[in-house]
Amino acid sequence: MGKAKKTLIVGATPNPSRYAFVAAGMFDDREMDFIPIGIKKGELFGKEILDLRQKPALEDIDTITLYIGPDHQEEWIDYLLSLNPKRIIFNPGTENPEFFQAAKKQGVEVTPACTLVMLSTGQY
Repeated sequence: MGKAKKTLIVGATPNPSRYAFVAAGMFDDREMDFIPIGIKKGELFGKEILDLRQKPALEDIDTITLYIGPDHQEEWIDYLLSLNPKRIIFNPGTENPEFFQAAKKQGVEVTPACTLVMLSTGQY
């Protein structure tokens, strides 16, 4: 079996009490490819957290998993959609009807779910 598809963790943080950190650990444990991105500086499991404010050019993003609330999403929606993900996972507390619609309009699968549960139960 080859490597799993690349996941962008939006809202990545080096704070171990945050769900984005826990998710990164689960991806790392499963040897699944992930890219941490956020506004916090630091490193997650040997990977530098990319600066979301710089809107880095990224390719081959299969899934975006969101860990930033709707109040902080608006300025990133166009950027995230420009990465042409196949799906966006809206973790609990990140649901945003405006973002849902924009993603669906672009043909992106919208999944309101918990990445941690999906990974734990093999549904990822």
